[in-house]
Amino acid sequence: MELLQSTDFWIGLIKIVWINIILSGDNAVVIAMAARSLPPAQQKKAVLFGSGAAVVLRIVLTVVAAKLLALPYLQIIGGLLLLWIGLQLLSEEDDGEGESKEYGSMFVAVRTILLADLVMSLDNVIAVAAAAQGSMVLLVLGLAISIPLVIFGSTLMIKLMERFPIIVMLGAALIGWVGGETIVSDVSLHDMLAANPWMHYAGAIAGVVIVVALGRFLQRRARAAAH
Repeated sequence: MELLQSTDFWIGLIKIVWINIILSGDNAVVIAMAARSLPPAQQKKAVLFGSGAAVVLRIVLTVVAAKLLALPYLQIIGGLLLLWIGLQLLSEEDDGEGESKEYGSMFVAVRTILLADLVMSLDNVIAVAAAAQGSMVLLVLGLAISIPLVIFGSTLMIKLMERFPIIVMLGAALIGWVGGETIVSDVSLHDMLAANPWMHYAGAIAGVVIVVALGRFLQRRARAAAH
């Protein structure tokens, strides 16, 4: 009860909720893009499995995130992985039919969600851990709050993508932005970035261009090959 009466506790909780609202958006976009081509019943499963597994990943990352981000070239590798995921999600075609295709897609969707969340959650986890200021209760609450936010956000994004296809392109662009940003934020480029702050935005914009332009090209090529 003393904890609930503490002003610091409530300020920390408000910070964590706000951080989760801001930072869970990109994760929700990835989950929605990965699950959008599945049948409705499997979409729900992919969102639940992907979000649940992502939260388990975040718990593990909470322990090791700061150490991982200190490793040189790790964020470069992670950023390149995100660019690849963005390309895959934008260029993929819904080919094949039948039950085997559906189960294959379900596996691929969950795998994509996990890979993307692994990279994108590093900064999220550090931000939540910083706001928690060593409080295990706040840290656990932060992780718990992120579950419904990501699930709700993903479900909403899937519906919006079905109604407004342009959101798929915007989602891919967001993944490209985060991927480019992740690459230039690597510890090995710290001095270069400090001397040239514009590199942060240049890297992010380059990520968008790579994913959208190359993704659209692969999309058109796949369509041409199908006809």
